[in-house]
Amino acid sequence: MSAHPLAAVRGRGARGRGTGVRPPGPPVRALPGLLRKLAVDRLGMMRDAAELSDAVRVSIGPKRMYVFNRPDYAKHVLADNASNYRKGIGLVESRKVLGDGLLTSEGELWRAQRRAVRPAFRPGRIAAQAGAVAEESAKLVDLLRGRAGGGPVDVLKEVTGLTLGVLGRALMNADLEEYGGIAHAFEAVQDQAMFDMVTQSLVPTWVPLATQRRFRRARRELVRIADELVADHDLRAAGGEDADDALSRMILAARGHRDPAVGRRLLRDELITLLLAGHETTASTLGWTLLSLARHPRVRDRVREEARAVLAGGRLPEAEDLHRLVYTAQVVQEAMRLYPPVWILPRVARRDDEVGGYAVPAGSDVLICPYTLHRHPDLWEAPERFDPERFDPERSAHRSRYAYIPFGAGPRFCVGSGLGMMEAVFVTALVTRDLDLTPVPGHEGVAEPMMSLRMRGGLPMTVRVAR
Repeated sequence: MSAHPLAAVRGRGARGRGTGVRPPGPPVRALPGLLRKLAVDRLGMMRDAAELSDAVRVSIGPKRMYVFNRPDYAKHVLADNASNYRKGIGLVESRKVLGDGLLTSEGELWRAQRRAVRPAFRPGRIAAQAGAVAEESAKLVDLLRGRAGGGPVDVLKEVTGLTLGVLGRALMNADLEEYGGIAHAFEAVQDQAMFDMVTQSLVPTWVPLATQRRFRRARRELVRIADELVADHDLRAAGGEDADDALSRMILAARGHRDPAVGRRLLRDELITLLLAGHETTASTLGWTLLSLARHPRVRDRVREEARAVLAGGRLPEAEDLHRLVYTAQVVQEAMRLYPPVWILPRVARRDDEVGGYAVPAGSDVLICPYTLHRHPDLWEAPERFDPERFDPERSAHRSRYAYIPFGAGPRFCVGSGLGMMEAVFVTALVTRDLDLTPVPGHEGVAEPMMSLRMRGGLPMTVRVAR
């Protein structure tokens, strides 16, 4: 048996030759190894495919998976022919907890949900939240400063608290600190989603496995939190408070549904989805950004120099500063290139299609993997190197728009990307301006591909006040 599960594939396979050609695939004897990698090393499986071809076909049980790793292939699936594709492996399994929220819904329901919340994410409204983002960022800096000179701090845990704080203030007009256990509940949710993906949803949720029990408890907790958030909103509205945040818009849309019971269910699904998507990806980005800066002192020093020049006198950032913290933004972009928070974009073909000349039968799983696309050697010079200057406008001017897709692409481009970037840039600037963070010896920062690209084991770091 070959040591490499995709050893039968040869060449990068830049384009399908002719019309309707099948992409190359591994031999049948390699399938057990692929199934194991799907369970324990999903990034390794994606890397194996990307190293050997830009188009690979893999069949595991009833699943026919097509992995495409070129910008034009991504453009076709995610944008040009997006209507032919619905959400796929991983996200389908997530519906057990997310239901028909914005992340998992399809068709007219998704379009209606997107229309309802889009105004809450308009650039002007996000800019108006800069003060809240800056204040929450300052709270994080103060918390970390208070631990300076002491033992290790799990920085990832603390930035997760920050992103929940921003989410509550900017999109819900609520203090999410009052609702403990959100982050822990979503860990159980992601474990269940990955379990269902590997087992192809053949194990019923009621089976008394530890993962299943944790999931059921987490689901009950998230439903309780969602219902309390709606009740608190109603109390504020009854007191005369007029809000235009995302939560208010979701409640308004849900209560206009022709079936009140369905409206209540959809509202709960959307709110749980917002709680997950609104904090998890940004926390992941911040963790990888701060770890990358600790690993690259020269880059860190340049970020500090920029932050101290732009935010002189220890002041907090304002909306206009987002356009002045140019190098800091490039650092965040480079962290998302190497560690995209949404590491894979799974789809299922509704009808037969061709992607770059390769035949994709209806019902096939199609995988676009930003993690491997962002490391493609034909697109990125020294792709494994951390180099923020590759996002300098002069260097990136001729790069394909679809070579870099940390927020997805096409109609389902992340609606919260503007808020997420503001958070990441402000936090990176303030933390780096005032503090030195050093990883504890032996902590490497291992990527864990769940619903987002998490950091396994958190991010333990020691803190010093920067000179």
